[in-house]
Amino acid sequence: MREDTRRWMESDQAHCWHPFTRQAEWCARGHEPLVIVRGEGVWLWDSEGRKYLDGNSSIWTNLHGHAHPAINTAIREQLEKAAHTSFLGFTHPLATELAKRLCGFFPEHTLERVFFSDDGSTAIECALKMAVQYRQQTGAPERDGFIAFSNGYHGDTLGAASLGGVGRFSERFRGLGFPVRHVSSLADLDTFSSEKIAAVVIEPLIQGVNEMHPWPAGMLAELRHWCDENGVHLILDEVMTGFGRTGTMFACQQENVIPDLLCLAKGLTGGYLPLAATLTTGKIYDAFLGGADRAFYYGHSYTANSLGCAAALASLDVFEREKTLVHLSGKIAHLSEGLTAMKSRYPVIHEVRQCGFIAGIELRRPDGEKFPSGERFGEAICLAARAHGLLTRPILDTIVLMLPLATKLEEIDYAVNALDQALDH
Repeated sequence: MREDTRRWMESDQAHCWHPFTRQAEWCARGHEPLVIVRGEGVWLWDSEGRKYLDGNSSIWTNLHGHAHPAINTAIREQLEKAAHTSFLGFTHPLATELAKRLCGFFPEHTLERVFFSDDGSTAIECALKMAVQYRQQTGAPERDGFIAFSNGYHGDTLGAASLGGVGRFSERFRGLGFPVRHVSSLADLDTFSSEKIAAVVIEPLIQGVNEMHPWPAGMLAELRHWCDENGVHLILDEVMTGFGRTGTMFACQQENVIPDLLCLAKGLTGGYLPLAATLTTGKIYDAFLGGADRAFYYGHSYTANSLGCAAALASLDVFEREKTLVHLSGKIAHLSEGLTAMKSRYPVIHEVRQCGFIAGIELRRPDGEKFPSGERFGEAICLAARAHGLLTRPILDTIVLMLPLATKLEEIDYAVNALDQALDH
């Protein structure tokens, strides 16, 4: 092992605290953390010179590959001008251009305003506070509650976590955030009064942390209709599904649904820098106009940061120039064929769930029973896949395969083959 690698490992285990990580195991004697030092295209290299395919897009963020020349150039050019300036009391060209382009994906007079923040959780947090304050300022202060879906996940800040339907992430903090009613289906919405509900929050088309479970076709359009009938706002969490993951720029476009508030992050900058956006309608925005007591008092130091906006604009340019969405349909079909063939070879693959370029491969015993949680079978398969040049992570015993949109057909084959060899092992 190289001396640099050893030094970085020791420093990490002595001082770093990682997300969603059993730190006792991470810091245990004999555990060697993987130190990533370089990326190019869909590939990553560790400090020992080993090469891996980025099978989960660096936690669902990377779209066009690492070190993309156009995005690198855009960031460098902006860096020569200003790395960051306040968005409180000022503006800058890139933020104005990015806001206009994001609104331009939707019909005129629908989503017209953009509030920038830092990440998916804060995009959701903005939407929740906007929804509540809107009701306070339009004569319905009693509407301060939310509806969220069982097994959903919307982030880890306190407001976003209060929506969570996955106990291991949110149960410790239940009751400390917004009042939330959890439902499992559209039918549940008609079992109680919506008079005190400000908004419904949902991940459109597919739930991510719920082991990649897609919603039934047409469900989102039905939910939009229910919200309209009951005077409830619809908040769409497209932090994972946005920017091509489902095959269209945004998942809601597949059912011609326009939300009242749309939350974006992860792929917004192509996976380069933290930046998030909450889009909303002119009607909601207008309720915040007037005196100081009506303003939206929420923000972050790096709101609309210039480097993030530069990366985001460059990423949108890449979509157009490289015809990313046009080429994506063939890749989605190719991935489906590869995973279907793999499933036929391994009884341990209980189900393959795919929505666009998002795939979840659930592993169970051949009799259909789940593996005991203590066996952590999904983790074992991902660790075995690493030895065959693929990096990805499981959600329990569901292997997530979420490749960058730039992945070529032969690289899709490489990823599937690595999982195939891991399962065989």
